[in-house]
Amino acid sequence: MAPSGPRSIKRGCQRVLYWIPVLFIALIVAWSYYAYVLQLCIESIEDTGEKVVYLLAYHAIFIMFVWAYWQTIFTKPMNPLKEFQLSHSDKELLEREDRGESQQEILRRIAKDLPIYTRTNSGAIRFCDRCQLLKPDRCHHCSVCDKCILKMDHHCPWVNNCVGFSNYKFFMLFLAYSLLYCLFITATDLQYFIKFWTKGLPDTQAKFHILFLFFSASMFSISLASLFIYHCWLVCKNRSTLEAVRAPVFRHGTDKNGFSLGFTKNFLQVFGDEAKYWPVPVFSSLGDGCSFPTCLVNLDPEQPSSPSGSSSASKR
Repeated sequence: MAPSGPRSIKRGCQRVLYWIPVLFIALIVAWSYYAYVLQLCIESIEDTGEKVVYLLAYHAIFIMFVWAYWQTIFTKPMNPLKEFQLSHSDKELLEREDRGESQQEILRRIAKDLPIYTRTNSGAIRFCDRCQLLKPDRCHHCSVCDKCILKMDHHCPWVNNCVGFSNYKFFMLFLAYSLLYCLFITATDLQYFIKFWTKGLPDTQAKFHILFLFFSASMFSISLASLFIYHCWLVCKNRSTLEAVRAPVFRHGTDKNGFSLGFTKNFLQVFGDEAKYWPVPVFSSLGDGCSFPTCLVNLDPEQPSSPSGSSSASKR
């Protein structure tokens, strides 16, 4: 076994490296703030009314964008509850069995009292060897975080965090406000970009910032728009990125629409049932992350009909 010292140093270096994409985004945003507020609004725009309107609108969008990004980064992903973890006696019993079918019998016995409806492709109970727990529906093990994440969507290097049940709403708002941020900059910077390009304004230090700001915002708008539209589609279908790649498997077989409840209910699952919280980066998603309502008529008869005390999602 390798000594713990080198391992801990390696993990520390990896943690530092994982923050590089976040630092890159932070530097880009900080520069865009300087370029837009100081170089464009204060130095280049002469009309006071236009300047004030641009600055007020810009800062409103900027605050929401930074708030949503912060929440996406620093909201810890939720892990399965204690009831999904094996007891000490069950662990010993599982370790003593060397046959897969015997182990599955033990796992089926434990899962019988839990709200678990999905299976592996082979029909087996979903079990995580590293975390030593039965995986709740839509839960997956993240190799980067080395943890099981509830309703895991993907691990995003740009936020250095897993996007899952606890922060998926924040991630959606981050995409929405970052897209709005880039589109606003592109739209308001366009006329000054044209003036500088056609030499309609004097050749000052602001020229480089205004030209590059327009190009940057335009390019980011295109990439963000495609990503945002894709995740809007996922929300409408009530799927995660992982489920879009590989459909969940239920007792009756694979069903890509197993968790879809219709457009309105799918949207409420992520954003909550109180409209006043929809645009705000505060947690309002429905459910507990461990059990989810399904559109299936014939649920697994071996499982409890009221998972975690309720068959429908309740507000956390």
